[in-house]
Amino acid sequence: MNDQIADITWKNNQTPVATRFDDPYFSLSDGLAETQHVFLNGNRIVTRAKQGFHIAELGFGTGLNLLATAQALTGMDGPIRFTSFEAYPMHVDDMTRALAPFSTLDTGPLLSAWASGARQFTLGTLQVEIILGDARKTLPAWQGQADAWYLDGFSPAKNPELWTDELMAQVARHTRKGGTFATYTAAGAVRRALSAAGFDVVRQPGFAHKRHMTSGTLT
Repeated sequence: MNDQIADITWKNNQTPVATRFDDPYFSLSDGLAETQHVFLNGNRIVTRAKQGFHIAELGFGTGLNLLATAQALTGMDGPIRFTSFEAYPMHVDDMTRALAPFSTLDTGPLLSAWASGARQFTLGTLQVEIILGDARKTLPAWQGQADAWYLDGFSPAKNPELWTDELMAQVARHTRKGGTFATYTAAGAVRRALSAAGFDVVRQPGFAHKRHMTSGTLT
Protein backbone atom coordinates (compact mmCIF):
# COMPACT_ATOMS: atom_id res chain seq x y z
CA MET A 1 0.00 0.00 0.00
CA ASN A 2 1.10 3.56 -0.73
CA ASP A 3 2.70 5.03 2.40
CA GLN A 4 1.84 8.61 1.36
CA ILE A 5 -1.39 8.76 3.39
CA ALA A 6 -3.42 11.96 3.07
CA ASP A 7 -3.00 14.41 5.95
CA ILE A 8 -6.44 15.83 6.73
CA THR A 9 -7.84 18.77 8.68
CA TRP A 10 -11.55 19.62 8.92
CA LYS A 11 -13.56 22.68 7.91
CA ASN A 12 -16.76 23.25 9.88
CA ASN A 13 -16.04 19.88 11.50
CA GLN A 14 -17.28 17.94 8.45
CA THR A 15 -15.53 18.98 5.23
CA PRO A 16 -12.06 17.41 4.77
CA VAL A 17 -9.21 19.70 3.75
CA ALA A 18 -5.92 18.35 2.40
CA THR A 19 -3.19 19.84 4.57
CA ARG A 20 -0.60 19.26 1.85
CA PHE A 21 -2.52 21.46 -0.61
CA ASP A 22 -4.63 23.59 1.75
CA ASP A 23 -7.67 22.77 -0.35
CA PRO A 24 -11.01 21.08 0.46
CA TYR A 25 -11.86 17.75 -1.13
CA PHE A 26 -15.26 18.97 -2.27
CA SER A 27 -17.54 21.99 -2.25
CA LEU A 28 -18.34 23.48 1.12
CA SER A 29 -21.85 24.10 -0.26
CA ASP A 30 -22.81 20.53 -1.22
CA GLY A 31 -20.19 18.03 -2.34
CA LEU A 32 -22.65 15.53 -3.80
CA ALA A 33 -24.52 18.15 -5.83
CA GLU A 34 -21.15 19.42 -7.09
CA THR A 35 -20.19 15.92 -8.26
CA GLN A 36 -23.51 15.47 -10.03
CA HIS A 37 -23.26 18.86 -11.74
CA VAL A 38 -19.62 18.77 -12.76
CA PHE A 39 -18.72 15.16 -13.43
CA LEU A 40 -21.93 13.25 -14.12
CA ASN A 41 -23.72 15.99 -16.06
CA GLY A 42 -20.51 17.40 -17.53
CA ASN A 43 -19.74 14.00 -19.08
CA ARG A 44 -23.41 13.06 -19.73
CA ILE A 45 -22.71 9.84 -17.84
CA VAL A 46 -26.27 8.60 -17.38
CA THR A 47 -27.16 8.95 -21.07
CA ARG A 48 -23.85 7.65 -22.43
CA ALA A 49 -22.90 4.82 -20.08
CA LYS A 50 -23.46 1.28 -21.30
CA GLN A 51 -21.85 -2.12 -20.93
CA GLY A 52 -18.11 -1.75 -21.50
CA PHE A 53 -18.07 2.02 -20.86
CA HIS A 54 -14.93 3.18 -19.02
CA ILE A 55 -14.73 6.13 -16.62
CA ALA A 56 -11.32 7.32 -15.43
CA GLU A 57 -10.50 9.86 -12.75
CA LEU A 58 -7.57 11.92 -11.57
CA GLY A 59 -7.95 12.29 -7.81
CA PHE A 60 -9.95 9.60 -5.97
CA GLY A 61 -10.03 11.51 -2.69
CA THR A 62 -12.98 10.57 -0.51
CA GLY A 63 -14.54 8.29 -3.12
CA LEU A 64 -17.53 10.63 -3.41
CA ASN A 65 -17.43 10.72 -7.21
CA LEU A 66 -17.34 6.93 -7.36
CA LEU A 67 -20.30 6.59 -5.01
CA ALA A 68 -22.36 9.19 -6.87
CA THR A 69 -21.61 7.42 -10.15
CA ALA A 70 -22.56 4.02 -8.75
CA GLN A 71 -25.84 5.46 -7.47
CA ALA A 72 -26.63 7.17 -10.79
CA LEU A 73 -26.00 3.94 -12.73
CA THR A 74 -27.98 1.65 -10.43
CA GLY A 75 -29.78 -1.00 -12.45
CA MET A 76 -27.78 -0.41 -15.62
CA ASP A 77 -26.31 -3.43 -17.39
CA GLY A 78 -22.63 -3.76 -16.67
CA PRO A 79 -19.90 -4.07 -16.20
CA ILE A 80 -18.87 -0.43 -16.43
CA ARG A 81 -15.26 0.23 -15.50
CA PHE A 82 -14.12 2.97 -13.12
CA THR A 83 -10.37 3.60 -12.80
CA SER A 84 -9.05 6.29 -10.49
CA PHE A 85 -5.53 7.59 -9.92
CA GLU A 86 -4.61 8.72 -6.40
CA ALA A 87 -1.26 9.79 -4.96
CA TYR A 88 -2.32 10.30 -1.33
CA PRO A 89 -5.01 7.81 -0.28
CA MET A 90 -7.18 8.67 2.70
CA HIS A 91 -7.15 6.67 5.90
CA VAL A 92 -10.43 4.77 6.16
CA ASP A 93 -11.37 6.67 9.33
CA ASP A 94 -11.06 9.98 7.50
CA MET A 95 -12.99 8.62 4.53
CA THR A 96 -15.76 7.41 6.84
CA ARG A 97 -16.02 10.82 8.49
CA ALA A 98 -15.92 12.67 5.15
CA LEU A 99 -18.73 10.59 3.67
CA ALA A 100 -20.95 10.59 6.77
CA PRO A 101 -22.99 13.67 5.72
CA PHE A 102 -24.10 11.99 2.48
CA SER A 103 -26.84 9.83 3.91
CA THR A 104 -28.42 9.11 0.51
CA LEU A 105 -25.32 7.22 -0.64
CA ASP A 106 -24.58 3.58 0.18
CA THR A 107 -21.08 4.06 1.58
CA GLY A 108 -20.75 0.69 3.33
CA PRO A 109 -19.35 -1.44 0.48
CA LEU A 110 -16.70 1.15 -0.41
CA LEU A 111 -15.62 1.63 3.19
CA SER A 112 -15.42 -2.13 3.73
CA ALA A 113 -13.29 -2.60 0.62
CA TRP A 114 -11.06 0.34 1.55
CA ALA A 115 -10.55 -0.91 5.11
CA SER A 116 -9.53 -4.33 3.76
CA GLY A 117 -6.85 -2.78 1.58
CA ALA A 118 -8.60 -3.81 -1.63
CA ARG A 119 -7.92 -1.51 -4.56
CA GLN A 120 -9.86 -3.59 -7.08
CA PHE A 121 -13.48 -4.34 -6.21
CA THR A 122 -17.04 -4.27 -7.52
CA LEU A 123 -19.49 -1.55 -6.55
CA GLY A 124 -22.94 -2.10 -8.02
CA THR A 125 -22.50 -2.18 -11.79
CA LEU A 126 -18.98 -0.72 -11.54
CA GLN A 127 -15.71 -2.63 -11.73
CA VAL A 128 -13.39 -0.39 -9.75
CA GLU A 129 -9.61 -0.08 -9.77
CA ILE A 130 -7.69 2.50 -7.73
CA ILE A 131 -4.13 3.04 -8.97
CA LEU A 132 -1.91 4.48 -6.25
CA GLY A 133 1.08 6.70 -6.91
CA ASP A 134 2.06 9.86 -8.75
CA ALA A 135 -0.17 10.12 -11.84
CA ARG A 136 2.73 11.63 -13.78
CA LYS A 137 4.22 8.12 -13.61
CA THR A 138 1.20 5.85 -13.29
CA LEU A 139 -0.95 7.33 -16.06
CA PRO A 140 1.68 6.99 -18.83
CA ALA A 141 2.13 3.36 -17.81
CA TRP A 142 -1.61 2.63 -17.82
CA GLN A 143 -2.88 0.44 -20.66
CA GLY A 144 -6.50 1.61 -20.50
CA GLN A 145 -8.59 3.94 -22.65
CA ALA A 146 -11.38 5.97 -21.06
CA ASP A 147 -14.69 7.11 -22.48
CA ALA A 148 -15.04 9.82 -19.83
CA TRP A 149 -12.63 11.55 -17.46
CA TYR A 150 -13.28 13.16 -14.09
CA LEU A 151 -10.42 15.64 -13.66
CA ASP A 152 -10.68 16.25 -9.93
CA GLY A 153 -7.24 17.12 -8.64
CA PHE A 154 -6.86 19.90 -6.14
CA SER A 155 -6.85 23.49 -7.37
CA PRO A 156 -4.36 24.11 -10.20
CA ALA A 157 -2.94 26.97 -8.16
CA LYS A 158 -2.19 24.64 -5.23
CA ASN A 159 -1.58 21.30 -6.98
CA PRO A 160 -0.11 22.31 -10.37
CA GLU A 161 1.59 18.92 -10.80
CA LEU A 162 -1.77 17.34 -11.63
CA TRP A 163 -2.59 19.89 -14.35
CA THR A 164 0.59 20.10 -16.43
CA ASP A 165 0.55 20.19 -20.22
CA GLU A 166 2.28 16.80 -20.22
CA LEU A 167 -0.29 15.17 -17.95
CA MET A 168 -3.23 16.62 -19.90
CA ALA A 169 -1.64 15.20 -23.05
CA GLN A 170 -1.53 11.81 -21.30
CA VAL A 171 -5.23 12.16 -20.49
CA ALA A 172 -5.90 12.64 -24.20
CA ARG A 173 -3.68 9.69 -25.14
CA HIS A 174 -5.74 7.52 -22.80
CA THR A 175 -9.12 8.65 -24.16
CA ARG A 176 -11.10 6.96 -26.89
CA LYS A 177 -12.00 9.13 -29.86
CA GLY A 178 -15.20 10.96 -28.99
CA GLY A 179 -14.47 10.53 -25.29
CA THR A 180 -15.03 13.38 -22.87
CA PHE A 181 -13.66 15.10 -19.80
CA ALA A 182 -15.18 17.38 -17.19
CA THR A 183 -13.59 19.41 -14.43
CA TYR A 184 -14.65 22.00 -11.89
CA THR A 185 -11.84 24.40 -12.88
CA ALA A 186 -11.97 26.97 -15.66
CA ALA A 187 -8.33 28.02 -15.29
CA GLY A 188 -7.00 29.30 -18.60
CA ALA A 189 -3.82 27.22 -18.47
CA VAL A 190 -5.83 24.03 -17.97
CA ARG A 191 -8.20 24.83 -20.83
CA ARG A 192 -5.30 25.62 -23.14
CA ALA A 193 -3.48 22.40 -22.20
CA LEU A 194 -6.54 20.26 -22.88
CA SER A 195 -7.21 22.05 -26.15
CA ALA A 196 -3.60 21.52 -27.24
CA ALA A 197 -3.97 17.84 -26.34
CA GLY A 198 -6.80 17.47 -28.84
CA PHE A 199 -10.01 18.17 -26.93
CA ASP A 200 -12.73 20.49 -28.15
CA VAL A 201 -12.95 22.51 -24.93
CA VAL A 202 -16.11 24.26 -23.71
CA ARG A 203 -16.57 26.55 -20.72
CA GLN A 204 -19.85 25.90 -18.91
CA PRO A 205 -21.68 27.31 -15.85
CA GLY A 206 -19.98 26.15 -12.68
CA PHE A 207 -21.40 24.87 -9.43
CA ALA A 208 -22.50 27.16 -6.59
CA HIS A 209 -20.09 30.10 -6.25
CA LYS A 210 -17.92 28.99 -9.19
CA ARG A 211 -18.91 30.96 -12.28
CA HIS A 212 -17.51 28.44 -14.73
CA MET A 213 -16.36 24.84 -15.16
CA THR A 214 -14.85 23.11 -18.18
CA SER A 215 -15.75 20.10 -20.31
CA GLY A 216 -14.66 18.79 -23.66
CA THR A 217 -14.69 16.06 -26.28
CA LEU A 218 -11.70 14.40 -27.94
CA THR A 219 -11.88 15.15 -31.64
